[in-house]
Amino acid sequence: MQIPLVDLKAQYRAIRPDIDTAVQRVIDNTSFILGSEVARFEEAFASYVDAAGAVGVASGTAALHLALMACGVGSGDEVITTAHTFAASAEPIFHTGARPVFVDIDPYTYNLDPEQVKTAVTDRTRAILPVHLYGQPADMEPLLDIARQRNIWVIEDAAQAHGAVYHGRRCGSIGDLACFSFFPGKNLGAYGDGGAVTGRDPELLSRVRKLRDHGRASKYEHDMIGYGERLDALQAAILGAKLPFLEGWTEARRRHANRYTELLNGTELETPREAPEVRHVYHLYVVRTSHRDALFSHLKENGIGAGIHYPVPLHRQPAFRDLGYKDVSLPETERAAAEVLSLPIYPELSEEQQNYVAEQIRGFLK
Repeated sequence: MQIPLVDLKAQYRAIRPDIDTAVQRVIDNTSFILGSEVARFEEAFASYVDAAGAVGVASGTAALHLALMACGVGSGDEVITTAHTFAASAEPIFHTGARPVFVDIDPYTYNLDPEQVKTAVTDRTRAILPVHLYGQPADMEPLLDIARQRNIWVIEDAAQAHGAVYHGRRCGSIGDLACFSFFPGKNLGAYGDGGAVTGRDPELLSRVRKLRDHGRASKYEHDMIGYGERLDALQAAILGAKLPFLEGWTEARRRHANRYTELLNGTELETPREAPEVRHVYHLYVVRTSHRDALFSHLKENGIGAGIHYPVPLHRQPAFRDLGYKDVSLPETERAAAEVLSLPIYPELSEEQQNYVAEQIRGFLK
């Protein structure tokens, strides 16, 4: 049996008429950059995450970069974030001229440890950038308390958290701004790159809106130096066609996650723990074992598309090696990087496929 980590073909087959209609509509209209398709999706997505507004941009990385710039983060500033994430969480910090300050994670949720954040704040700290990793919200209340006390920004990296909920609030409406990725493999994915910035403050969102489109106030009037980081109409139409299905897909992911946990109960694997009062959306279903590398190889050999998210923490990445992180110690981050393994999960995953994955894991562990 061959089981991919993510099956985008299965998703397309299930909603093909909706996607094809959306794509053809854009081609017929020949309005490819911004326009009504983008505006319609922005309104729908802002409503979905309970935000005051949304700004469609070219990628999740662009969303982070423009959000940081809109908050005035720049040269000499510090932004506290996690090293247990994809590089795109930190790259935009460097691009503003600021410096990422990496702190350790909670070993059970893999998200930022608020106590570690508290001790890392300095006079140079301009923002906290929590990542809602794997689809589980970071512990936002303590982070917001720290930010309020020190008058600093909180920018959510919600690239893996479409539809996630923290204490009754949707990720995307909790911090000052929030950044989403619509990379094809995300819970809500485009057919190319795409992203969005959401938030509560119309003024901040207005800055992002100008920054994404060359700083324009009108077609030939530029209030600021900006970028060409617009979400294109084709991707917006595809995302708009997919959005009504997202809640159903999320509930399917949650059912699959619960079933995996039941199937793997009694093994030495550490299965995901959902924090109190949150809705984990399981962008990834991540288990943990000291035999990770051997189990990963075993699953690959038996047709199972497991993954490792993420094997090299950012403070140990070659690209960051000469930037002063040599002596940074993040023991929980480094342990997680050596032990985590992602199992296939997507809404169309069948019980037969899950049974096969569990059988292969149990057989290996014996």
